[in-house]
Amino acid sequence: MTDDEHAPTSARLNQAIAAAVVRSHRRTVGRGPTTARAFYRHNIIAVVMRDALTRGERTLLADGKQELVQRFRDELQRTMRDDLVSEIERLTACKVVALMSATGLDPDVSAEVFVLDRPISTEPPPAVTD
Repeated sequence: MTDDEHAPTSARLNQAIAAAVVRSHRRTVGRGPTTARAFYRHNIIAVVMRDALTRGERTLLADGKQELVQRFRDELQRTMRDDLVSEIERLTACKVVALMSATGLDPDVSAEVFVLDRPISTEPPPAVTD
């Protein structure tokens, strides 16, 4: 099969991954980013999000409290870790061996990068025979 034949499956997986990461952020922070894009290649998944900071965090940034907001975001990402890993493992049927998170404050862009134990397969599972 060509890469084009897998494109719809890949697109659906990318959408499901982005949605799962946004849901985790929403559950933890109270709101999710306004946009999230996910993509994968082999055993690496990257999710890039924009506009994830809360009004309170933006207020603190305007008051020069960048370090405080950064520490708070780092703690939130550590709190979300198990939920994020669980969702990615469920969606990909792979084990997450590493998760790296980063938050940019200006501009408001954050990322989650997952390293999996093997490449993601978009092949349908083999038919089970008796």
